[in-house]
Amino acid sequence: MTLIRNVCVYCGASAGTEPEFLRAAVRFGELLAAARVGLVYGGGNGGLMGAVAQSVLTHGGHVTGIIPDFLVEREHMLEAAQELVVVPDMHARKRLMFERSDAFVALPGGVGTLEELVEQLTWVQLDRHEKPVLIADIAGFWRPLLSLLAHMRQFGFIRAGSEIRYLVTEAVEDILPMLENAAKAAPLAARRRPLDARL
Repeated sequence: MTLIRNVCVYCGASAGTEPEFLRAAVRFGELLAAARVGLVYGGGNGGLMGAVAQSVLTHGGHVTGIIPDFLVEREHMLEAAQELVVVPDMHARKRLMFERSDAFVALPGGVGTLEELVEQLTWVQLDRHEKPVLIADIAGFWRPLLSLLAHMRQFGFIRAGSEIRYLVTEAVEDILPMLENAAKAAPLAARRRPLDARL
């Protein structure tokens, strides 16, 4: 039985400059639908966000969009999603995305994507949860971040015993198998425990 039922995807509201980014988003949406894994995402209809969600829908999958009310028009909320949740602010959005998801994937994106990813890495480092977090390093997009994390280790700001646990792949096809394997390795109690109980 699969442990990954819903994956939260963080990615750009723009498509970026490299065709590989858009291809990866579309392909990942197809793979989610084929595996009957639901998509949880920011609710927008543009850029990589819209591409992955539309691909899930096109291939018969389930999409949950969670969007703050002030972004409904700015990010052109995806009306076709099976479930749309409009929340009052960014904090509520991130909390609900966490609660609805079994794992997290960062595709290429901007400052918002980075902030969401780093928050999850921080929560994992602080042992607030054990849900898998995966960095999809499409076309080398996240290499500067990975170098920065190595830099932090070198200078003692990420120490042994407080390591950040995350997965990295360049291949979209590897994402779901890696997440499933990581979920199986996590203690059952940690997987089931709600975030509120550990803050």
